[in-house]
Amino acid sequence: MKTLWTLTGLSLALLLMIALAVIEGGTRIDHRMALSALAGDWSDSLGLAPADAAMQTIIRDLRLPRALLSVLVGACLAGAGALLQTATRNDLADPFLFGLSSGAATGVVAAMIAVGDGLGVWTLPVAAFCGSLLAAGCVMLLASVQEGETPERIVLAGLAVSFLFGALTHMMVFAGDQRAAHSILFWSLGGLGLARWDNLPVAFAGAACLAGFIIARHRSLDSLLAGDEVARSLGVDPARLRLQVFVIAAVATACCVALSGVIGFVGLMVPHLARRISGLLHAAVLPAAALLGAILLLGSDVISRTVIPPQELPVGIVTTAIGAGFVIVMLLRRRPDAL
Repeated sequence: MKTLWTLTGLSLALLLMIALAVIEGGTRIDHRMALSALAGDWSDSLGLAPADAAMQTIIRDLRLPRALLSVLVGACLAGAGALLQTATRNDLADPFLFGLSSGAATGVVAAMIAVGDGLGVWTLPVAAFCGSLLAAGCVMLLASVQEGETPERIVLAGLAVSFLFGALTHMMVFAGDQRAAHSILFWSLGGLGLARWDNLPVAFAGAACLAGFIIARHRSLDSLLAGDEVARSLGVDPARLRLQVFVIAAVATACCVALSGVIGFVGLMVPHLARRISGLLHAAVLPAAALLGAILLLGSDVISRTVIPPQELPVGIVTTAIGAGFVIVMLLRRRPDAL
């Protein structure tokens, strides 16, 4: 019952944040005008003054798709971070730290420089997925050599792969077409300005894959909390499950990075907050993490659009600043004997 109330409260908070993201921006729009723009031809029957064509375009084609993209990206990053933290038994695991975001960004930049849009709207998602999956494979390979996979080795391997793919991305930017530098800078800082109705299915596909995996494997993920030996005794293969987690996390991260660029710290912060309010079992903590991630990214996007109007601050800067504060608070609140 407590979990149900928690998820209901988070869902209501998410709806309020979506409404706030639609009306707030470089120019604030009155909520009645926003409702009229959404209602369209039905505005008269609702007793609302009709919105002009320009206002309908702003609300329907710009702000609403952007809000929905924020929800999908925030949910995917938070869910992927929670899965990685369980699979590696490390509280610092997230797609950014493990090189999945860096690998996806490298794939996107390589496609932008060498391929263009040969596959249409799926060009960048496919490139991001290939880069993210390659990064995940490198992490697992580095972590498994010699002594086998341990949480410490996986973290170190993730850091090494993240730095490596970051260096590859910067090298391609330096050696490539300088006219594409502005677009590539977008991927390194993160942003939601590419949100359109025709590319939202890409982010939805990543979220759907993540949700399907969670529904199918949440009990197996619970068994990992007690250790590999207990998981094996319950008929779960820990190595196989970790591989599945990395693949699903790579898919979700790729779908996000293809549209939003590299947004850090969402997958690191949110799972910690979700566990505090919903417990440890994945049937509760993963939906809570997805809702909290969506709320966090929506709020960060509102800040990015309103802090220095009329300019727009990259949302990745906002999430990184919030994440840095979160880590500092964690360090200050931790007991000295636990360090």
